[in-house]
Amino acid sequence: MKATSRGQVTLPAKWRKNFKTNQYLIKEQGRALIITPLDVDELDDSSWDIVFDAKRDNKGKAVPIDDFLKILKKTL
Repeated sequence: MKATSRGQVTLPAKWRKNFKTNQYLIKEQGRALIITPLDVDELDDSSWDIVFDAKRDNKGKAVPIDDFLKILKKTL
């Protein structure tokens, strides 16, 4: 696979069709990326706290992860 100039990678349809979701959790493990299908409907909402909602908190605009981490660390 090759990443685009924007860093995007496409998961082949053959792989995606194996799961009933279009959401994936990507975790860095050493020099590897672990991609896990994520069915958000199966998540227990009571165990999650929303700390940032782009629509609610930033007029729908994303925040670079480095900036987000700096802000988050200030709140701790």
